[in-house]
Amino acid sequence: MQELEEIGTSRASIETIRNYLGEEADYLLNHTCEKIPRNILHLPGPDFVDRIFMDSDRPTQVLRNLKSIFNHGRLAGTGYLSILPVDQGVEHSAAASFTPNPEYFDPENIVKLAIEGGCNAVASTLGVLGAVSRRYAHRIPFIVKINHNELLT
Repeated sequence: MQELEEIGTSRASIETIRNYLGEEADYLLNHTCEKIPRNILHLPGPDFVDRIFMDSDRPTQVLRNLKSIFNHGRLAGTGYLSILPVDQGVEHSAAASFTPNPEYFDPENIVKLAIEGGCNAVASTLGVLGAVSRRYAHRIPFIVKINHNELLT
């Protein structure tokens, strides 16, 4: 629980979570994995990009972009990420995905949601991000998703 407090979660939020989890709260919140030793894990932290990727063969610009993502949003500098992925309009049909919230069919509203939510980055298709890049690319890191279905071709 101390780790949660260190990244900005208030005591009241922890109590809310405990109440929600009920009788399982202690088991779920205080679980210690005994199968995998902690010392072999690459745990998140402020130095995550330097510690994990610095000695890799990734180009300098990739490292710079990774650092930009890890140092943006509400979780900046913690080693944790919150990325808003949206490619629903192409991959899963816009009608099915956006009927409950049609305002998010507009690419600008998707990016605004990521900014307002304090996300580290927003991930979507080239078309969605390209439509709003001039206005928003300097305000939140963009990640182009290239693994989606192409129902239009």
